[in-house]
Amino acid sequence: MRKIFFILLFLIFGFFNLMQSNSWACACGCGVFDVGTASMFPSGQGGTFWEEYDFMDQTHNWSGTSKASNDDNSDKQIRTSFINTGFQYMFNRDWGISVELPYDHRYFKTDNGAPGAPDIQSFEHSAVGDMRVKGIYTGLSPDMSTGLEFGFKLPTGDWTYPNFDRDTEIGSGSTDALIGAYHRGPIMSSNFDYFVQDLLDQPFLTQGGYRPGTEDDAALGAYYNGWSLGGVKVTPVAEVENSYRSRDRGWAANPSDSGYERILLTPGIELDYKRVMVYFDVGFPVYVFTEGDQLVASALYKVTVSYMF
Repeated sequence: MRKIFFILLFLIFGFFNLMQSNSWACACGCGVFDVGTASMFPSGQGGTFWEEYDFMDQTHNWSGTSKASNDDNSDKQIRTSFINTGFQYMFNRDWGISVELPYDHRYFKTDNGAPGAPDIQSFEHSAVGDMRVKGIYTGLSPDMSTGLEFGFKLPTGDWTYPNFDRDTEIGSGSTDALIGAYHRGPIMSSNFDYFVQDLLDQPFLTQGGYRPGTEDDAALGAYYNGWSLGGVKVTPVAEVENSYRSRDRGWAANPSDSGYERILLTPGIELDYKRVMVYFDVGFPVYVFTEGDQLVASALYKVTVSYMF
């Protein structure tokens, strides 16, 4: 029954994605950083503290499924460094909690001039982002290999910086419900393991005339457990990540140029030494669909350092 419940949950997520019908978006699209490797999933009572650095440089204008002329988009570049501090603690084998607080630095270059008279301006801003607080339930399987996540994204981030558009602001200004699930397990009797993860972000309280699109981020990955170098365990990881986001809504939004679907191939490597883990990966887009004209990045970078206690 537990396996059936898990399968049904993912079918519901998939059905939700299909029902959105080509209406996915956002100038940033950073939710994919919130799905990751199986090593971050809880495996027993105790805690994990981590620092994560993500980087994305959006310079290519995209329309539909292909690259478009940069002249068709008044925005020219969005470069963001994300610094995410996280804490996770499992009180027992069934229940736990996680808290994440980002701090972001964003560079934004745009053309504020009239047609035929360009006026290129650039702005930089750093601020705290939107905090995420989630509960974790791992009582669906004896080995904690299947888990559910549920919680909220809180409007702690700055969404009022005057030189950014609402879909470029560091904070969304919205309160969102977060619902997710994951599962991990061995591949046959080999040293390979796999994992699947899905996280749905649904805004339900908004302000300032802007409702960000509903976002769903999923990952399917595999990793090899048989390597070590001295006392360091070396784990190569390969992932396929899929992101969807619906059009933004409200008088402060730009629905015609928001909404996307994206598939990334993400190779990575994890190094474990006693209680310390270092992880690095690079995500390369292999499929991108955007509504209207939007800036996309050629690669997404992630580095995580965590400590388990």
